[in-house]
Amino acid sequence: MLKKRLIGVVTVKNGWAVQSFGYKRYLPLGKPECLVENLDRWGADEILVQVIDRSINQLGPDFSMIERLGKLGLGTPLIYAGGIRSVEDGIRLIRGGADRLVVDALLHDNPSVVQSLANQLGAQALIAALPLSCGDGALLWNEYRSKSQIAMSSQAVNLISSKLISEVLIIDWMNEGNSMGFNTRLLQMLPFKKPLIAFGGISQSEQMRDLLHISEVVAVAVGNFLSYKEHAVQSRKKMLLGMPIRLPEYMKNYSLMAEAHD
Repeated sequence: MLKKRLIGVVTVKNGWAVQSFGYKRYLPLGKPECLVENLDRWGADEILVQVIDRSINQLGPDFSMIERLGKLGLGTPLIYAGGIRSVEDGIRLIRGGADRLVVDALLHDNPSVVQSLANQLGAQALIAALPLSCGDGALLWNEYRSKSQIAMSSQAVNLISSKLISEVLIIDWMNEGNSMGFNTRLLQMLPFKKPLIAFGGISQSEQMRDLLHISEVVAVAVGNFLSYKEHAVQSRKKMLLGMPIRLPEYMKNYSLMAEAHD
């Protein structure tokens, strides 16, 4: 059985890592490099760095930050999101140290660039981000730049359903930052079948276990709630033992020691 993953999320605004609450209120945490190094050391399966003020301010990707992160010698795959406008942007980010990319604004603005990125980098390198909410029984796609919620077009559904995208990051943006907030109805209302990453308001191990039991959910992504105390990744994984998820780092080390003594 394929392993499912616990992804640590670092949200960056104005160059600083922040705690985000519904993408409306922010508390500073420090340098992104420090949080990324902690998640790498604690045993996250992947690290998503989302730079949330790049597209809205038409700044393009934060290349200097990704290059700094690329020099840390991380053992954990790094996902980058924020400000990607072109194939050239995508290639430069991968060369700078990103392993995979998240596209959001491009899904609205220029789907043909998504196809070109997939042709250049491979579909496994691309994740589509969908910030969603439920309104009057309908699934609404949040266009954060215009602060509007719209229905997903058939063009968007076809693109996401295609082989150009490897996984879809489902963001419960309204509950992001709220403990036990993720609304599972979002997953039930999706008009496509695709491997899913759940993000937004995911805090407790029981909640993670319930989400990972859903066959389409291949990963849960957690931001704020991994920043409250050291080794939060390992403690969450310990509570998820028995699930098809990689062992906590300390248990992997223990297993290697045990094998060495056999």
